[in-house]
Amino acid sequence: MAEPPTPAAFAQLLRDEGVTVVEVSDWQDHNRNHKGPWGPVHGVMIHHTVTKGTARTVEICRDGHDALPGPLCHGVIAKDGRVHLVGYGRANHAGLGDGDVLAAVIADRTAPVDNEADTDGNRYFYGFECENLGDGHDPWPAAQLEAIERVAAAICRHHGWDPLSVIGHLEWQPGKVDPRGFTMDWMRGKVADRLKVDKPTTPLPAPRRPVVDLSKLVNAAKTNPKMAARTVTYSGVKTVEAALVDAGYLAKTYLDGHYGTTTVAAYAAWQRHLGYSGTAADGIPGKTSLSKLGKRYGFDVVA
Repeated sequence: MAEPPTPAAFAQLLRDEGVTVVEVSDWQDHNRNHKGPWGPVHGVMIHHTVTKGTARTVEICRDGHDALPGPLCHGVIAKDGRVHLVGYGRANHAGLGDGDVLAAVIADRTAPVDNEADTDGNRYFYGFECENLGDGHDPWPAAQLEAIERVAAAICRHHGWDPLSVIGHLEWQPGKVDPRGFTMDWMRGKVADRLKVDKPTTPLPAPRRPVVDLSKLVNAAKTNPKMAARTVTYSGVKTVEAALVDAGYLAKTYLDGHYGTTTVAAYAAWQRHLGYSGTAADGIPGKTSLSKLGKRYGFDVVA
């Protein structure tokens, strides 16, 4: 029987494998244990999220929704390779699956094709949601794939498991297709290669955060076509637009790097979200509102 390590030990074993870990609020105590036991654990299950934007994805996986309360996994593996821990214990990620697959995972043998939904997978598996639309077109960056490999290897190394203990949701529950965009046989091969290393390799480099210059951004914002006769472009505009997309106020980023009227309206919505109103919510960034946007959605601000 394999019992899960303590939350602190779990986070550390991931770091020891070179994983960049982000601990989200009360993840250590956030679980669904009141609905049933978690453990003994027998494997690692990989999913894709069908969502866009890391911040939104992490929030959904932590909190869940009306039909499926969170946590929806133990960790969210973002496109930049960071692993956001959102829960520890029973999580709503696996659902009912094939008991014959579970038996194969326990025995370290190749699993049969799943054709039943008769066994509670939330009890027996670690679950990791990977930020991806799952449409077969959304890319899987190298940093994200390596993070999946490292996470799976870290858990297998801790428990002494074979890579056959790492499965996809599509191998567990009939009708599921996740993860879509790579094969689990390929990923298990990567995990097997990593487990041959006696000691974990060096950590993945921490992703470098973009920096937005407030004065340049304001200059670009104040010269959009409705405010002046000319426009000013600045590369930081796209960084801010990406954050507004993540926050749900903008549909997409634009390629030109100028602060257009759509971006003004989206930023004004962000200002209103922060409690500003009237002329204080005019869509022109201020230091406080921009710093709060950057802190939440992954960039730094210089004045």
